[in-house]
Amino acid sequence: MINPVESVASAKANGDPVAIESVADILERQLPALIQDWLSRVEKEPDLTCISLNFEERTGHLPQLLHDVIARLRLDVGTKAPISEAAGIHGDLRRKQGYTVAMAVEESRLLQVCIFSMLHKDVKRLEFSALLPDIVTIADEVDAQLKQQMLKFMAADAARMSSSSLKNSVALQL
Repeated sequence: MINPVESVASAKANGDPVAIESVADILERQLPALIQDWLSRVEKEPDLTCISLNFEERTGHLPQLLHDVIARLRLDVGTKAPISEAAGIHGDLRRKQGYTVAMAVEESRLLQVCIFSMLHKDVKRLEFSALLPDIVTIADEVDAQLKQQMLKFMAADAARMSSSSLKNSVALQL
């Protein structure tokens, strides 16, 4: 939803008004560029590229995670945010792909860097009255998604440990 607003602060040099957008609208409009920027940053991190993944394996989770961020930004103030199921699925996938907790944390950190860098590039289009609350919401949502990923990691580790303990217990009884 783009609302043209004319003001001294937002006018272009030629005097034409700049379309003011919400953070959610900018994220939605810039989704493909945001994913590409994230991938470019990830590809510069040897700790992440040590696991060979194709484009879809590396980025396939991002559209849904980012749509969850956008949906969260559009919630009415005071509305409880839903838990991102996509984040849990992503965490389980990354664990199966051989990621460590540190690698998942790094991916999440890079996502926040990309989001905030992209917003900085579109600063003239931002609805300033909502900017800081929206940044807090983005950070909270991305961290909540990371929490869901880590819960999946820990659940899988606990299941593996439990299974291993059970096998050891059975072997000792034999």
